[in-house]
Amino acid sequence: MEAELAQLAVSGATTLVGLIVSDSWERAKTGLAGFFGRRGTAEAAERELQAERAELDSAEAAGDTRRQAQVQERLRQRLEAIFQSDPGAAEELARMLSTLAPDASRTFVNLVSGGVNYGPAFQGSHIHGGITFNVQSAPTPASERTPRPDQVPIVTVKYSNRRAELAALDAALAPRPDRPGPVAVDVLDGLPGVGKTAMAWRWAETAQDHFPDGQLYVDFAALRDQVTPMTGPGADVSEALAMCLRSLPGGDIGMPSSLAERTNQFRSRTASLRLLLVLDDVNHPAQVRALIPKGPGSAVLATSQFRLGELALHEGARLISVKPLDPHGGLELLRDRCGTQAVEAEQEAAERLVELCGGLPVALQVAAARLVTDDSLSMAELAAELDDETDRLAGLALDGEESSVSAVLGPSYRLLPPDAARLYRLLGWLPFGVFDAGVAAVAAGTDTRSAKRVLRVLVKASLVEGMSDGRYRMHDLVRLHARERAAEEEPAAEEAALTERVGTHYLVLTAFADRALRKERLRIADLTDVLRDAADPFTAAGGPPPLEWLDTEHPAILAILRAVVRYELHSLGWQLAEAFSVLFLYRRYLRTWRETLELGIEAAAAVRASASTEGGQGAPGEDAEAARAGEARLRSLLSRPLLDLGENDLAREQLEQAVALADATDRLALRASVQEFHGRYLDIADPARAVEAYQRCLELNERAGESRGAALAVFFLGCALDARGDHAEALALLRRAQHELESRAEPDTRMSARVRAAIGVAHGHLGETEAAIGELLEAVRALGSVAKGMEYEAKAREQLADVAQRAGGRTELVRQCLSRAADIYETLGNNSRAGELRRRLEGLDG
Repeated sequence: MEAELAQLAVSGATTLVGLIVSDSWERAKTGLAGFFGRRGTAEAAERELQAERAELDSAEAAGDTRRQAQVQERLRQRLEAIFQSDPGAAEELARMLSTLAPDASRTFVNLVSGGVNYGPAFQGSHIHGGITFNVQSAPTPASERTPRPDQVPIVTVKYSNRRAELAALDAALAPRPDRPGPVAVDVLDGLPGVGKTAMAWRWAETAQDHFPDGQLYVDFAALRDQVTPMTGPGADVSEALAMCLRSLPGGDIGMPSSLAERTNQFRSRTASLRLLLVLDDVNHPAQVRALIPKGPGSAVLATSQFRLGELALHEGARLISVKPLDPHGGLELLRDRCGTQAVEAEQEAAERLVELCGGLPVALQVAAARLVTDDSLSMAELAAELDDETDRLAGLALDGEESSVSAVLGPSYRLLPPDAARLYRLLGWLPFGVFDAGVAAVAAGTDTRSAKRVLRVLVKASLVEGMSDGRYRMHDLVRLHARERAAEEEPAAEEAALTERVGTHYLVLTAFADRALRKERLRIADLTDVLRDAADPFTAAGGPPPLEWLDTEHPAILAILRAVVRYELHSLGWQLAEAFSVLFLYRRYLRTWRETLELGIEAAAAVRASASTEGGQGAPGEDAEAARAGEARLRSLLSRPLLDLGENDLAREQLEQAVALADATDRLALRASVQEFHGRYLDIADPARAVEAYQRCLELNERAGESRGAALAVFFLGCALDARGDHAEALALLRRAQHELESRAEPDTRMSARVRAAIGVAHGHLGETEAAIGELLEAVRALGSVAKGMEYEAKAREQLADVAQRAGGRTELVRQCLSRAADIYETLGNNSRAGELRRRLEGLDG
């Protein structure tokens, strides 16, 4: 009973912290004061709660997670005392919170009523072009009871194999009822297609009773599709932790942003639970290490293509190599798929099939698929057919898995009906492996409904995998086989035509996402004709969040952009690069950003060059002029990732070319924008000249009638003057920029917050320390809301730390700001800057 009351107090305190700092506080405080005032007066309780709110506001502004935790602990202690003295108090608070804050209190209310939170719930939503994406579903009402997390997929076919391995997993991972024991970690490793995932799923299904608090599942292969190396080491681990935390009591409430904090919170939340975690397709020990729960009797079962010896050394993990099936196991698989009677009727041929497939489950499954989908095909006939493949024997060797799979896939491919065979071939030409029905439809030049019907044929034949989010995955080796077939059987020009279709599909969706994120952003490409008849999925009811869609799809967009440029579809290439670049204003994947812009520049330059080809057969003058402007725009944008990567000389060269190209056009807004980027380079390389560049930028924006561009120019000019030492003049300009940005029909809150930070810095330079700290605190608060986790928030926290450190006596504030800024930089992949701040923190500690 005491443990249950303690858990209720923890959950209740977490809920209250979120409620106290929310917009619902004014409506909630009277009722909560009455609840807490049962031992004194409601007035005194309200004063105490107001004091806690002030403490939380201050701690949040400073990024002080320790003070926030202290407030939460005080609330927990008070709640636990109330619950112990009044058995009905928990239900009373649950009823109150379900009315005041139904979404935020869902976890607490479920605990009071005996329920447990769902894991992360996603809904597949179909948008223009048939795209399917993952979107967090709406929170369930507090009154609904939700089951324990039960996320591990089930094996949907009969599974009679791996008895010895499953028994070994039972012995190692299943806790004894009378003694839970320590957390156990097993890692299944082996070749792709050898059956590691199916084995893990099967054991999890049989071990339900051993883990009363549920089973969590993370597919790292899916996470790797959503990140790039520039998201920084640990980006997939951080997202995996977030997924698991959402599935545990507490849900999203208090979700930390840093990997370290999420790891700590995961340990805390699992300390009293007995869970199984199945981690699929891990490729680094850190992916397992961070997700080892703390609760006694819990277990982790991971699969990997690699042998992760480091886990055995440091975590005591047991490494289990999953080998191809022996003759008996291979026959069992055929019995499961084809039926015992069929195998016994052709025992010798069945044994030959197992031998020809080398016991590799993926190859045997394809062979079985042929048999069960063609009643006229016997096992003996299939074995003879496979025996005729001259390259098959070498391909079935363990070190020749690619050829092995291709040898088995060839006969199965020939069984496909014509429309499925054609789609299979065309999917092999996609430069990425995960796609939705909309992309498949565009690739095949058909409608989405027809594409889904044909995809079902491919899924049934085990040539394409249906994913839980409604998308599809084609294994890399299968895709290579499909590509080989396409090269042999499709017209020579079809791959370039497919690339243009899919590239245009992504251009439309990326352009809509760009406009949804930044209405007033400067754009060179005129996409009126392309977008006119297309439905905008991001403005539709229930449509996907544009930033999340771009982030999820960015590996595919970059891959198709490479293909577009490779096939010299140059106009499409630079237009797609320009639209796609909006993602990197929010997600600073520096190397991906750089490659995107370089590809766009290459394409735009090619359009310009073609305009002057001999005989006048090049691009029309209008296209060439747009490409010139596009190239100027892309070169100026390229200076940003180059500067962040420390390649200042290359940034200067790009800007010099951008200025020359822009000045050759009559586009005043473009010329102003290029001058702005030039000024930002000069801020670093030659601050004295930066003022001149921003003055030129301001003049051009005013001539062009670009009020927002002019306000930004004033902002950057003010910053440059402040850096030059003209602090009073700078402060006046910054106030002007702030007013202009906040007075717009749609106030630009993000840029206004950045200006406020610059105002704080200027006050600091004038020796007005309190004003400086006040402005910077407000800027940090605002940026934490509209630009949370972005570089702008990190920079503002650095600036606040600088002012506070110069003033002296505010060491804790300095430490909090630098720590949070370092966390942000690490998340963004800027490990160099994060390291500098970590060293500065070490200096503070003496």
